[in-house]
Amino acid sequence: MTTAFITPDVLLWARLRAQIEPDILAKKANIKPEKLRLWEHGEEKPTFKQAQNLARILHIPFGYLFLQSPPQETFSLPDLRTIGDHPTGEYSPNLKDLVADILRKQDWYRDYLINQGAEPISFIGRFKLNADIADVAADMSETLQLTPADRDEVTNWEGFLRLLINKGEDAGIWVMRSGIVASDTHRTLSVEEFRGFAICDDIAPAVFINGVDAKAAQIFTLVHEFAHLWFGESGISDLSLGQPVTAAYRDEEKKCNAVAAEVLVPEASLLEKWKSNESVELNLSKLSGYYRVSTVVIARKAFNTKLIDWPTYIEYYNQQAAKWRKDKEAPGSGGDFNLNLPLKNGRHFLFAVVQSALQNDLLLRDAGRLLNISPSKIIDLPEKIGMR
Repeated sequence: MTTAFITPDVLLWARLRAQIEPDILAKKANIKPEKLRLWEHGEEKPTFKQAQNLARILHIPFGYLFLQSPPQETFSLPDLRTIGDHPTGEYSPNLKDLVADILRKQDWYRDYLINQGAEPISFIGRFKLNADIADVAADMSETLQLTPADRDEVTNWEGFLRLLINKGEDAGIWVMRSGIVASDTHRTLSVEEFRGFAICDDIAPAVFINGVDAKAAQIFTLVHEFAHLWFGESGISDLSLGQPVTAAYRDEEKKCNAVAAEVLVPEASLLEKWKSNESVELNLSKLSGYYRVSTVVIARKAFNTKLIDWPTYIEYYNQQAAKWRKDKEAPGSGGDFNLNLPLKNGRHFLFAVVQSALQNDLLLRDAGRLLNISPSKIIDLPEKIGMR
């Protein structure tokens, strides 16, 4: 069998990067731990087939194993996650590869939009961080054409979430929502690590929402990430409605939280509709139907406006969070593959890739890589996703 002259230091780097213990990697690779130790120390070499299997398990390109030294990975998105929970710069392989995949796609999408005659988007970076929250929220609602009547068109959180996604996309924001890396169902994203991120760009601004999170939380995250674009700030967020806003929060996160809350539950409206002679639970139940967001989002805004205190809020939040976890554990289907593609890839991005492939401006192979699907599926996609 052909020997693969891999670099031992690179194999060790790849295993540490993937955060896999030697015994676990050996078991997954169907080899003895002693054999893996010999490979990492350069005392023996694997076969090509064994090396290919290692690269697959460790989620690295096969060619990396033959580099003279480990590659220097760069991570271009600022870490805005709560200080103390995640040491700055420490990202899981799943998050690293997810961001790298989207940045690669954004390079293509930006060029595509420029070739289509796209002009810079005016609302990107329109406000400084010291701007008035109400002014930013009002501008965002106007730009997205979000009106009170829109809430009447939907009946649940998922409907409102999709409405917000569509309005964001129509305004020029590339919005993606997924719970896995690319198309690998074995690489589930962690909501404990991040909930979303924004990539600020005046041609192809992008927002990604962690689909593992509860639907109620995804709505808040989506608008929070929109706010990042209005402030002209890229970054990865792990905001949680269950955390108090403390000094540990970056200024960007505090402002984006406040803007999201104001867009979803305007303060003046809430103060007018809140009934002080009724219980907190009854108020939240009624207002959830009106605003089309979760009771937790309304409760958080009620806390911000001093309608309820923190102990009351956090007790209610913990009750609802327990329900979310229970619902998440309930079995369910993964949904229709074709119907999920626009949500996973972004509607306009998906159409752009498919149209380019059908017009022979893009190889089917490259279109498949951009959408993380088999190239053979591209031809039939227009009818299945409603392009025709």
